[in-house]
Amino acid sequence: MSGAAARPLPIVILGHVDHGKSTFVGRLLFETGSLPEGKLEAIRASSARRGMPFEWAFVLDAMQSERDQGVTIDTTQIRFRTALRPYVVIDAPGHKEFLKNMVTGAARAEAALLVVDAQEGVQEQSRRHGYLLHLLGIREIAVLVNKMDLVDYSAERFGAVAEDFRAYLAELGLEPRAIVPVSAREGDNLLRHSPRMPWYQGPPVVAVLDSFPYAALPVDRPLRMPVQDVYKFDQRRIVAGRIESGRLRVGDRVLFSPSNKTARIKTIEAWHVPEPPSEAVAGQSIGVTLDQPIFVERGEIMSHESDPPLLTNVFKARVFWLGERPLTIGSTYKLKLATSEATVTVEAIEKAIDTAELKPLPPERIERNGAGEIVLRSKRLLALDEFRANPRTGRFVLVEDYVPVGGGIVSMEGYPDQRQLVTVRASNISAVGHAVSRAARAARNGHKGGVLWFTGLSGAGKSTLALALERELFAKGYQVYVLDGDNIRGGLCRDLGFSPEDRAENIRRVGEVAALFADAGFIAISSFISPYRSDRQRAREAAGENFHEIYIKADLAVCEKRDPKGLYKRARKGEIKDFTGISAPYEAPENPELVVPTDELGLEDCLALLLRYVEEHFRL
Repeated sequence: MSGAAARPLPIVILGHVDHGKSTFVGRLLFETGSLPEGKLEAIRASSARRGMPFEWAFVLDAMQSERDQGVTIDTTQIRFRTALRPYVVIDAPGHKEFLKNMVTGAARAEAALLVVDAQEGVQEQSRRHGYLLHLLGIREIAVLVNKMDLVDYSAERFGAVAEDFRAYLAELGLEPRAIVPVSAREGDNLLRHSPRMPWYQGPPVVAVLDSFPYAALPVDRPLRMPVQDVYKFDQRRIVAGRIESGRLRVGDRVLFSPSNKTARIKTIEAWHVPEPPSEAVAGQSIGVTLDQPIFVERGEIMSHESDPPLLTNVFKARVFWLGERPLTIGSTYKLKLATSEATVTVEAIEKAIDTAELKPLPPERIERNGAGEIVLRSKRLLALDEFRANPRTGRFVLVEDYVPVGGGIVSMEGYPDQRQLVTVRASNISAVGHAVSRAARAARNGHKGGVLWFTGLSGAGKSTLALALERELFAKGYQVYVLDGDNIRGGLCRDLGFSPEDRAENIRRVGEVAALFADAGFIAISSFISPYRSDRQRAREAAGENFHEIYIKADLAVCEKRDPKGLYKRARKGEIKDFTGISAPYEAPENPELVVPTDELGLEDCLALLLRYVEEHFRL
């Protein structure tokens, strides 16, 4: 793609305050012939009137307060073009206090230039900006070592700064496309090689820019249209929004998430067009009418039924924190993703990062201007995408007291898509009563039916206790049966693997089977790790009041030390993917009916606890 047919490539320019970003952009515009006619002369005249020496930064620093303070305080978007294609420069502020604006600018970019002062070298803010690019998933990066004129164009000084920054970026998994020595003030190495630095054999800045590839166009990704609002015109209900990715045609069957309602597109409505279009693509703000009057509301995401977003109430996130108060476990914030809003709670902080030194911090809090990896949980299902699959619906903002305090990207690593678990496919099923009541079954058996749902880490002792409890209860005359991997995975769930989605479906099936056992008057002992609270909640809903969550509790260190099957050892070596407690999460019960601490009590004492519980809650 080149020439007039090319779309502008959005690039963000970041760097520590006073390292010369604005000067670089001003000089770049001049070198590429992109300044409006008369602009340069006007700036020179203005500087002379104010008794100030001319600065290239004045091209961008259009605000009076910026000239007075000498600091860029807002993002500025400037267009220019090279011989190859046009660009949109997002000049973001480098000062620590203006990071919110910088995050906003960087989130829209496809490539980035990091400017660092040759004299001062890599500073705290330089490192923080590098981490931000990593956080936002921007992989196309070049580093400009600026102000080479102030170090006498020293190759040695350039090499030292370049290697320092390259090493830091490597720790983040980033490899710069180029590291270029420049003097923005003098124009060295911007458009062509500078004779002052014959030792530099790499490309000048413009050639580096032209080497950045375009990101995949949003139109080539699956359809995502967050619902902005629903309007009523005449007898029509028009669902309005902006298509963030993909394309839409009249007649397409669409799905609204998280409500899971479907319909076909009857018409596409657009503003200021001679006739309604038959197709719309990413970037267009449109309205649609549907072939049936379903109720949808702001915040839902419209997609094609065949390629929907994920549904979940819990996910991992990489966050950059800007709040005055630190982010802490248990804190509640408003999450804004596309047009939806939801209250979320910080369930865990898995990593806290000092972004300046890229050092891990105690995972107890994330301080202002810090970053980390956290787990967020909502009380309701959210429609979203992993950032790497669709950045448009994989970024979010956290708000506290009406103020944005953090931003991040979505990762579902270790967590399942819950859509299949909540989708009801059958529509011709009617409930049928039983000729034998639960009370009659309980009277015959001498005990009530129910589900004892054992959950805990691998190695906590679930299977050992389940089999021991089954033996003791059977000897006492109870109708009892253990459900575990041996009798479930070999038949009912033999078609499932061990991905987060398959494990969730495995537990869903176990929950339904256990509920049937309980309804038949049995005590069903379910012995599965069942790491996700949402899965256990579904099992509870299936069995109702007959459900009893039993937490077989043992610390990870204890379980790993026991390791009866050698699974932890294999997981540590990377031989087992998505292993609970190592590379996949375990969400401990919040309010279990019983806790059995196998890391504190022996087998006989744990068994006694369970027997006493059953006698108290099941025996008639």
